[in-house]
Amino acid sequence: MIDVDLIVEGKYVLTMVEGAKPIEDGAVAITAGKIVDVDSASVITKKFKPARKLGGHNKIVFPGLINTHTHAAMVYFRGLADDLPLKQWLEDHIWPAEGKWLSVEFIADAVELACLEMLLAGITIYNDMYFFEDEAAKVSKQMGMRAVLGAGVLDFPTSSAKDADGHIENAKRFIENWLGDELITPSIAPHAPYTCSPDTFKKVKAVAEYYDVPLHTHLAETESEITIVYNMYGSTPVKLLNSIGFLDKRVVAAHCVWVSDDEIDILADKKVGVSHCIESNLKLSSGIAPVVKMLERGVHVTLGTDSAASNNDLDIISEMAIAARLHKAMVKDPTVLNAEQTLTMATRYGAEALGLDKKIGTLEQSKAADLVIVDIKKPHLMPFYDVYSLIVYTMRSSDVESVIVNGELVVHNGHSTKKDENEILEKVLWWSDKIKHDSIYMKRKRT
Repeated sequence: MIDVDLIVEGKYVLTMVEGAKPIEDGAVAITAGKIVDVDSASVITKKFKPARKLGGHNKIVFPGLINTHTHAAMVYFRGLADDLPLKQWLEDHIWPAEGKWLSVEFIADAVELACLEMLLAGITIYNDMYFFEDEAAKVSKQMGMRAVLGAGVLDFPTSSAKDADGHIENAKRFIENWLGDELITPSIAPHAPYTCSPDTFKKVKAVAEYYDVPLHTHLAETESEITIVYNMYGSTPVKLLNSIGFLDKRVVAAHCVWVSDDEIDILADKKVGVSHCIESNLKLSSGIAPVVKMLERGVHVTLGTDSAASNNDLDIISEMAIAARLHKAMVKDPTVLNAEQTLTMATRYGAEALGLDKKIGTLEQSKAADLVIVDIKKPHLMPFYDVYSLIVYTMRSSDVESVIVNGELVVHNGHSTKKDENEILEKVLWWSDKIKHDSIYMKRKRT
């Protein structure tokens, strides 16, 4: 027998490999952070001798969920400004709050909470866009979480730089610090076509190509954005970025709510990954992206949470449940976005959009061991007759029992193995008390 670090067994093991069926009474053999083999439990246990076993007959095992668009540190602004349109929410409340509070210490503590929330919900990697990403990288690694961290770029001053060139220089330093890391993939993230000029987008693209890193931007999120960009440049956001050569397979474009048929064809042709953030789009009343049409035309649509300041959680299981239901009603067809396709969006498609599909997104030999174990022996999960349906339509994030990232058990029995959760929550209380009594937003609210 071959010695391995770990064997994970499940009533069902979902590899999410294209065309593969769920493995009933399956198992995954893991060693040195990699998947050695995936097969029936009877085959695996005859071939491998584990130092440890996890899972069992009442468990479901599937690849770690992928959050393709968020601003992790904004979790500390959860509930700060609700029930407002995006422009007012952003310009009158969030940007002033960021100007007041963003610092290295704020980012470190906030990202710790965000990583805890995501890991407990089965998310093993997130695609971020924010500032002070060196701190986000350090904390993500401490939490045992994988992350694609986009250094934010804007044309105006923020807490981290005074202009676009300053943001780009910050991004270069960040990328150089983290290139080649096992868990952290550095990237660069121009905010949006209405906050970054075409010249800034060109400079950012050159940086991404030079270092061979991903790109991450907001695109066509609101109807007002379309008008603003057209008034500024005589083009729509998608066509503008396409005309300057920005769009390609390294781009993850968040939202893409207001896109025309020919723009969908552009996204498909350029192999742009689209992050569908349905809960945030609904809450901010931004609109509903034509996801079914995009998928039919070959766009790789993935799932993101956006920030907890606009969602108000970091939960891909919830995103799956809403997306799969809502788009059926939108096109009046109950067969679209079926459960298996929706879970594919949250796993394999997400990995492909981030350019990490050779490493994560499916459970197969030689890939990184990033996976989730769910206990199904619960009243709301029984009975079930289709495992994909169970995950997408019935499961809750609180049903996640254990999470493994890069072969390491980072969540066990519903709790972090890496950090003291009470310590993380005490920091939250300290920061939220300061923000509540002292922030620009709260002072405005009182007046």
